[in-house]
Amino acid sequence: MSDDRRVLATNRKARHVYHILEKETAGIELLGTEVKAIRDGRINLKEAYVSFAGGEAFLVGCHVGAYEAAGYAHHDPVRRRRLLLQKREIERLASKVHEKGLTVVPLSAFLEGNWIKIEIALVRGKQLHDKRETLRQRTLDREAEQAIKDRSR
Repeated sequence: MSDDRRVLATNRKARHVYHILEKETAGIELLGTEVKAIRDGRINLKEAYVSFAGGEAFLVGCHVGAYEAAGYAHHDPVRRRRLLLQKREIERLASKVHEKGLTVVPLSAFLEGNWIKIEIALVRGKQLHDKRETLRQRTLDREAEQAIKDRSR
């Protein structure tokens, strides 16, 4: 990863709802107005997921808002966007999704140099008790940090 990585959007819901098993970085095929809109921060990854068809990977459900200065030429905000991965990576992820019942979701969108990249993850859904345990652990960690901070004053 490069030092000039700037995060444009994150999918915080994914970390709450899923156990993250593997992470991958993928390029994304965009139109000109989509690139400008994403650079302005008009991207929402909340309901997005990755689907596989015809030996290709697609980002589905990702909302990219309209770029105001584009005039009459606007893109479809929720269109299917092709992810740029190597063939063996696509085959590996697709086989795991089909065999084991896992899912691939985007975790973040970021700029790496001048290129917009998507961090995707192979995930398994959490059960309700797992979500509660995560929240409980987060609360305990926060209280411990606060106690350490108060003690050092």
